[in-house]
Amino acid sequence: MTVWSDLSTLFSRVISVFSTYDWLSDTLDILLLTVLVYSLLKVIRDSRALTLAKGLGIFIVAYVIVLLLDMKSSIFLFRKLIDNILILLAVIFAPELRKLLEKLGTSRSYLKFSSLFGKNGSAKVIQYNDEMSRCINSVCKAAQEMSDERIGALIIFERAMPLGEIIDTGTVIDARISSQVIQNVFFPKSPLHDGAAVIRNDRLYSAGCILPLTSRHNDVSKKLGTRHRAAIGMSEQSDAYILVVSEETGSISLAEGGRLHRNLSDGEVREMLLDVFLIDIDEEREEKRKNRKNRKQKNEPEETIEVIDHRGGEPDGDDE
Repeated sequence: MTVWSDLSTLFSRVISVFSTYDWLSDTLDILLLTVLVYSLLKVIRDSRALTLAKGLGIFIVAYVIVLLLDMKSSIFLFRKLIDNILILLAVIFAPELRKLLEKLGTSRSYLKFSSLFGKNGSAKVIQYNDEMSRCINSVCKAAQEMSDERIGALIIFERAMPLGEIIDTGTVIDARISSQVIQNVFFPKSPLHDGAAVIRNDRLYSAGCILPLTSRHNDVSKKLGTRHRAAIGMSEQSDAYILVVSEETGSISLAEGGRLHRNLSDGEVREMLLDVFLIDIDEEREEKRKNRKNRKQKNEPEETIEVIDHRGGEPDGDDE
């Protein structure tokens, strides 16, 4: 009888909750919180904030233990820290919060939103996709031709995180992209051929830029040259995709998320970049994108090292 009474009470409480539920405002409230929590978790997962979040969890556990043991001095110290916890979190997670806000404010995010709700949104997305497709095709064509000629190249595709500090180290060009323009930038003896080129949206925005090298030297083959280490380092510190053409062997590589995909064909590079930069506007394209992504993941070996060789070739020599 007690069980049935408890169930009846629980059922009554559930009914009372739904009786006061506002289907419009409460549903929107839940969706907003879901998006915010998901975005925050994604930023934490993709950055050093994951380690900081673990430290915060340890801090909470330690505070609970201190309370249980009634440790007066420690309780006083913890409470002082908790009183200023919001300021401390804002300072600690400042780079991650900035990254989240920058991602929300990018033109790509705006286009995704406008494709769903904005006037002529789909037309804008189609125009953006056409321009990005032309840009990526031109870069891949140039990469293949430079590979055949053994001309080294380092090309950054900027995404949600602005690369203003990197751009400031080079020369602003802001030119319409073509295969010939890319090859002219990296032609040996040209003034800007030693640095990296930055592609912003569908334009060659800057060239001759200086990139940070990866700090994880022990995880990368010592036979990889400066270009490859710079590409990995840049991908560790941003969400950009970095294309590398080896001057020594002519092999084409693509760095993203701290990993280096080596020995790619120009077609494979094109497919990977289109998957990332094109905005899906229909279910068919989304299905094709997922299928390509699944095929790519099946072909990738499960390794912790950053270098992923797609053909099993010899390591590149030292590219200066």
